[in-house]
Amino acid sequence: MATMADVARSAGVSVATVSHVLNGTRPVLPHTRQAVLDAVDALGYTPNTLARSLVTSRTRSIGLAVSAISNPYFTEILQGVEAAALQAGYSLLIADPHDDPRHERKVVQLLHERRVDGMIVAPSVDPHQLVGYLRRHAVPTVFLDRLLDAGMAEAVPPDATRAAATPPGAPYFDQVCAESAAPTALLVTHLAGLGHRRIGMIAGLPGLSTTGERITGYREGLAAAGLECDARLLVSGQSESVTAERVVAGLLNLPDPPTALVTANNAMTIGALRALRRLGRSVPDDIALCCFDDFAWADLFSPRLTAIAQPSRELGALAAQVLLDRLAAPDRPGRTVRLPCAFVHRTSCGCPEEPDQAGAARLIAPSTLSEKGTAS
Repeated sequence: MATMADVARSAGVSVATVSHVLNGTRPVLPHTRQAVLDAVDALGYTPNTLARSLVTSRTRSIGLAVSAISNPYFTEILQGVEAAALQAGYSLLIADPHDDPRHERKVVQLLHERRVDGMIVAPSVDPHQLVGYLRRHAVPTVFLDRLLDAGMAEAVPPDATRAAATPPGAPYFDQVCAESAAPTALLVTHLAGLGHRRIGMIAGLPGLSTTGERITGYREGLAAAGLECDARLLVSGQSESVTAERVVAGLLNLPDPPTALVTANNAMTIGALRALRRLGRSVPDDIALCCFDDFAWADLFSPRLTAIAQPSRELGALAAQVLLDRLAAPDRPGRTVRLPCAFVHRTSCGCPEEPDQAGAARLIAPSTLSEKGTAS
């Protein structure tokens, strides 16, 4: 294999100049830089990343721990992370924590043992062990999609430098997520505006910040429409299809069942549709349906699904950039960044098809609740 010295001889420059060109560590004259790149191409030179990592203590790799296999939403996030990482010259090591706190802690440790420079993690419902590990080992980390509660995010870390640089109340970890409360409230008020007074919600896994915020949005939407919150209409689908199918069937067996449903993620939307089909209920004639999470085939259903679209690829790319910013400035305070979602208006809510607005999306302004403590 060609070496850096071979490249230097071919280009007529020093080994140090080749290093500066390849690593971007110092400006090099354009014609010199081109001579080095031509030599690299002619010789088929590939950098020895292992040797470089021993010198720089950096592997130029990022660990990503998300449940991508079981959740299509995270698959799109993964694509965003990967594209941004590759553009910056970083490789990606991926692990699936299966939304299990014990497995989550294990896979993050395995990624850390591979000497990744930093991590992007979608935390489980109980990330205490995970957070403790990341804090003890001072691993640069961005939490994605699901936020830590205030106590975990703001606890004083053992890292004295970071502790001194972190203002009181500011998060220690960087976090990236989408709006949840305001978009859910919009689905509820939209259904109420169509005349629905019994609006049910299939909420996600208890303990996740996304679940809590979407429940808050559901209640805010009911209050804004002047509707009572009937506890029987708010049920947990555990963020999975099978459970959602079961609880939707239970809602429809109530003496006064809902006339409209809001499902809090894509998997539960599928479960709800299965239950409605099995019970012979037509959407939207018998019951209206709106969902949080748009997905590729949402407009292929009949009727087409009215949904909240999260900017999943943008979230992934932003999480990667925030981590790269952290690696460049390790001592700065943490920040929480939120991106807006979009309301995609179709026909499952009971609205007629409008050819000029079919599948039209509009951004949703953040609620007062979700703006609190946010920096972008």
